[in-house]
Parts: sequence; structure tokens; C-alpha cells
Amino acid sequence: MRRITSCYNEHAVRVYDSYCSGNSNHPHPRRFPKVTASVRDSVSCVYKLNLSTQKQFLVTLNWTKKLMDQGFSINIAGNSVSSPSKFDSDSHQLLKNKGSEVFRSCNVQVQVLWDLSAAKYDSGPEPVSEFYVIVLVDSQLALRLGDKDLEALDANDLKAGMVVPTFTMVARSERFSGSTSVYSTKAQFCEAGIDHDILIKCGAEGEGSKGDVLSVSIDDKTIFQAKRLRWNFRGNQAIFVDGLLVDMMWDVHDWIFNSNSGSAVYMFRTRSGLDSRLWLEEKNLENDKFGFSLLICACKKPD
Repeated sequence: MRRITSCYNEHAVRVYDSYCSGNSNHPHPRRFPKVTASVRDSVSCVYKLNLSTQKQFLVTLNWTKKLMDQGFSINIAGNSVSSPSKFDSDSHQLLKNKGSEVFRSCNVQVQVLWDLSAAKYDSGPEPVSEFYVIVLVDSQLALRLGDKDLEALDANDLKAGMVVPTFTMVARSERFSGSTSVYSTKAQFCEAGIDHDILIKCGAEGEGSKGDVLSVSIDDKTIFQAKRLRWNFRGNQAIFVDGLLVDMMWDVHDWIFNSNSGSAVYMFRTRSGLDSRLWLEEKNLENDKFGFSLLICACKKPD
């Protein structure tokens, strides 16, 4: 498959401005009706850590589930590495339900503490409640995920009175498998926003129809549809969410024309302004301001 970033340019964007998510403090966001969705096999989340030492790090948590094995791996990158695609050079696999591990990366000492022994899962390998994952960098609390009580932790592992960590999720990728081209997920496009329900459907327009249509909904509202996908198998659409310009891109060529083992790619990416470029070359990524991106990869057959 061609790289999705090579298919578009900044002049191809058409701003779809009839939708705005409205008040980001809405206490009860709408939910989608139940649908038969594809199976989520893995989730990767990239967090930007802001330490009091003025150092910046990118931490990637890769959640996976294969048969009876379920766990996560962690990758650490310093501010000299800004591309998530290069994070696989220093990966640490953590398969136990509970534990602590110390290692060195990017010239700092990293300690990871986690407890997934009672974790609850929704639909996929990523826990949603009753767990914690904590990352300390040179004994400074840098990342804390989960809602489980930390009282059981050793005081030497996590000292009382530590500064609350400040971190931001800058990228999320999800991998699905299954012949049903329905993908349901959530995304928070900015720190001040809420989690938005996202539903992507790719299939026949209606009963007896030979044409395929791509439908994208956010918070139970259809944002746009792309029809005649045998001609429009690659494309992009700009939308507004929480006052941000978000580019949505798709590549369903292999999914449509390879009936046995096709794949599809969908991406959402925030932009800093109307005049910013849709894509930046890799060599300019280090100077790019971090926004947020959501990548969904779909395969008809699991690996």
C-alpha cells in the first residue's frame, strides 16, 4: 500500500464547517447504537511528557492481546526523536499482571510500575478501569494512567507529595481485524475537549446496491459520506471539532480490490490553523508543533 501521506496535498482539503462539536463541557455525550464492529487487536498510545527539568520525552504504550497472552510494551524516546515510527529501538515487553521494572533509556533512569490484575476491558486489549500504569523518570513522576488506588504501592516506589505529572496524548493508533468494515472508537482532540465517539462504516450504500460508501459519524452525527469508493478509494475531508480543524483521510484501495486479505487506513489529524500544511515531510517533524493524530488500520484477516 502506498504511504497515505503521499496521496494528498494541502490544496485538496475542503473544509466541512457545518458541524462543530459545541460545548466541550457537555456532561452527557451521546452514544452510538449497538453495532457489530470489527475486532480491535492492538492499541498504541503516544504521550508527551513535560518534566520539571525542562526535558521532553515521548512514551509509547503498545497494548496487545493474542490468544491467552495480554499485556503491553513501553518505548521511551527523547526530544531528539520526534517520529513515533522510530520508537521500536528501545522496547520493553511487560506481560505480567503486576510488577515493577527499572531500566535506562535516553540517558535517564526509567521505572515502570503497573497493576492489571483486576483490570476491566471494554472491547480490545487496552484496560478501561481498575488498573494503573505509572512511569517515573529519574525518580520524578512523569506519567500516571488508570484509576486504581495506589495505597498498596511501596513508599520507596512512589513518594508522597510528588508533583502531579503533566502529559499529553499526541497520537493513538488502533488495529482492527475482521471482514465487517465497522470501526467504533473514541478520541480527545485537545486537552480541553471531551472524548468523542467516532464511528466509521465502509460498505454498500443500500440493499442491492453495487456501490460502496464511506460514512463517518462523530457523537452520533453523520459528518460526511464519500460515495463511489471504487473511484474515490483515497481522499481527505476537513472538519471542525472543539474549534479545531481536523483532517480526516482514508485509503481503502486494498480493502475494495483485494477480497481475501485487503486492508484499509483511516486517519484523523489536528492542524494548528486554516493556513497550515496538511502534511509535513519527515525531516521537518522535529520542528512541528505536537497536535493529535488518530490512526485506524483495518485488515480483513488477522496476522
